[in-house]
Amino acid sequence: MTQRFSVTGMTCQGCVKAVTRAVGHAAPGARIAVNLERGVLEIEGKADERAVVKAITDAGFGASALPA
Repeated sequence: MTQRFSVTGMTCQGCVKAVTRAVGHAAPGARIAVNLERGVLEIEGKADERAVVKAITDAGFGASALPA
């Protein structure tokens, strides 16, 4: 299962690392891929959508789930 999220406010690889780390705590064991240019995060595995959005916003970025 792949979940996709729009992430706003990322400007550099440091931002990508911060988002990846935050989501990793919310979705342990999931494979996480972040595309900086498109502002899209993909999670392969089971993750609670609300927890992922909260983790991203708590890290200082905007986030919303994208339709499947």
